[in-house]
Amino acid sequence: MDALKDKIVAVTGGGTGIGEGIATALAAAGCRVTIGGRRLEKLQSAAQSMTGPHPVRCHAINVADAASIEAFFDDVTQNVGDVDILVNSAGINIQNRTMAEMAPEDWERVLQINATGAYRCMHRVLPAMRKRRDGLIVNISSVAGKRAISLGGVVYCASKFAMTALGTAVSNEVREEGVRITNVYPGEVNTPILENRPVKVTDEHKASILQPEDIASVVLSICALPPRANVPEIVIKPTRQEWV
Repeated sequence: MDALKDKIVAVTGGGTGIGEGIATALAAAGCRVTIGGRRLEKLQSAAQSMTGPHPVRCHAINVADAASIEAFFDDVTQNVGDVDILVNSAGINIQNRTMAEMAPEDWERVLQINATGAYRCMHRVLPAMRKRRDGLIVNISSVAGKRAISLGGVVYCASKFAMTALGTAVSNEVREEGVRITNVYPGEVNTPILENRPVKVTDEHKASILQPEDIASVVLSICALPPRANVPEIVIKPTRQEWV
C-alpha cells in the first residue's frame, strides 16, 4: 500500500457506515484523509477512532447545498492540497418507497443528495485532477443502481441509476487525461440507512449481510492500483443475497 502514502483523500458521508469504513482503511494505509458529513460531532467521534500516520480531519458538508460543498473542498485544498482521491459516499433513502406513497418533495430531496450532490463534488475536484493528469473518484452507488429493485424503492433506484450514468459518462470523458472513476455497487450493507427500511431489520439479518469494512477492503484495493489500471465498476453483495 506504499502507493497510497500521503495521498490526499476526501470522503463525503465519512462519519458513518460505508464512508466511515473506507476512511478508516485509507487513513490506516497512510492517506491524508478529510471526512465530511452533516453532523460535525459524529465526524469527530469517527475520526478519533481512526488510526494512521496522519490525523483524520473533519469538516461539515451538506451535499444538498452548493455553498457547503464549496466550503468543504476549499478547506481541503487550502489546508492539505488538491484531492487525489474523492469518495462519494453521502446518500439517503426514505421509508415511503413506492410511487403511490412517495411525496414529490421526497423525490427531489433524494435526487438532490444522491445524484446532484455526487455531481457537484465531482465537478469541484475534476479540474485539478485533469490539469495534473491524475486522480481517482470512487462513487458508492448500489445494486439498486444496476437493478431497479423494490427493496431500494422508486427514487433511490432512480438516484443510483443517475449516479451510475454520471460516473460512466464522465469516466469515458476523462479517460485520456489520467483520471479514473469507479462505480461501486454494494448489495445489502449493515449501515444506519437500514433504519429507514419500511420493515424493521433484525439484528440477525444485520449480522448476515455485508459490513462497512467489506466495502472498504474492495475500495482500498482499487485505490492502490497503478494509474494505468481502472476498475470501471464492481458489484459486491452478501453471499446470501440474490443477483438476477
